[in-house]
Amino acid sequence: MHFLKHNEKFPPISEADEHGLLAIGGELSTPRLIYAYNHGIFPWYDASQPLLWWSPDPRMVLFPEKLRVSKSMKQLFGKEPFEVTFNHDFKAVIEACAAIRRDGQHGTWITSEMIECYTELHQYNLAQSVEVWKGGKLVGGLYGVYLRDKKIFCGESMFAKVSNASKYGFITLVKKLKTEGVKLIDCQVYTQHLESLGAEEIPRKKFLEHLGVSA
Repeated sequence: MHFLKHNEKFPPISEADEHGLLAIGGELSTPRLIYAYNHGIFPWYDASQPLLWWSPDPRMVLFPEKLRVSKSMKQLFGKEPFEVTFNHDFKAVIEACAAIRRDGQHGTWITSEMIECYTELHQYNLAQSVEVWKGGKLVGGLYGVYLRDKKIFCGESMFAKVSNASKYGFITLVKKLKTEGVKLIDCQVYTQHLESLGAEEIPRKKFLEHLGVSA
C-alpha cells in the first residue's frame, strides 16, 4: 500500500490492490483532483478515514447509446413532472448529496473538505451539477466531473427527495451528454441501480484507453 506525502505523485495504477485502492494520503486539492480524474483515479472515503484514492478493476461505465429507460420512466417523461436545470445551484446539490441518508452507510463520504474542493472545480467549469425541481423546490440532482477534451463525464453522487427524481435527472443528463458527443460516463463501481440503467463493467485497461493513458 502506498502512502502519499503532500504533493507526491500517484504510484502506477497497476499497483492498486484487488479492491482498487491505489494510495492513502496526500492532499485533496484542485490540481490533484484534476490530475486524478484525467488518469482514472478518484477519492472515496468518509470523515473517519484518511484520504483514500481508488482505481477499481473492473470499472463501471455507461455508454450513452446503451442507456436503458424503463417503460415506467418513459411514461413519467411523457408527463413532465419535473423541471431539470444544469449548473444552476451546484453547492445545493453537493450538500444535498452529502446530507441524504443511504442504506448501509453511517454518515457521509462527502466531507466538508470535498464540498469545498468540488465547488472550486465547479468554479473552473470542471465539476457540473444537475438540478431536478418540482413546484420550485429542489427534489433531486447529481454532480460529477466533466472531462470535455476526453468526452467523458465522471459521475460522483446523486440524491432524491421524491421518487424517481434522481433517475429523471440522470437520464436527462445522459441524453444531453450524448448530443455533446460524450462517449462514456464513468460510474466508478457496480450497483444494481446503475446496471438497470444500462451501465456495464469493463476492464480498467479499456477504461484507461478511453482516457488516453496507460496503467
